[in-house]
Amino acid sequence: PIPVLTVQTAPYEDQRPTGGGGLRRPTALFESQRNYLPNFVQSLLSSVDLRDRQGCTMVVGSDGRYFSKAAIEVIVQMAAAN
Repeated sequence: PIPVLTVQTAPYEDQRPTGGGGLRRPTALFESQRNYLPNFVQSLLSSVDLRDRQGCTMVVGSDGRYFSKAAIEVIVQMAAAN
């Protein structure tokens, strides 16, 4: 089994998606702000009803730029934990 951690955090006011493009912010912001990426990922996962998440397939895309691999690892781990 995968260990699940519960992390207390606070929302970031600037985390509002820009249409279908997701959250577009400089990479440095994701790296410097504590839990910035996990907060956004959890907000997306929480927006989908739990019954709709059961047994579904999630696709994570990337353009391969800097920080993509680390971000994808966080996204996949959080999706599995949810």
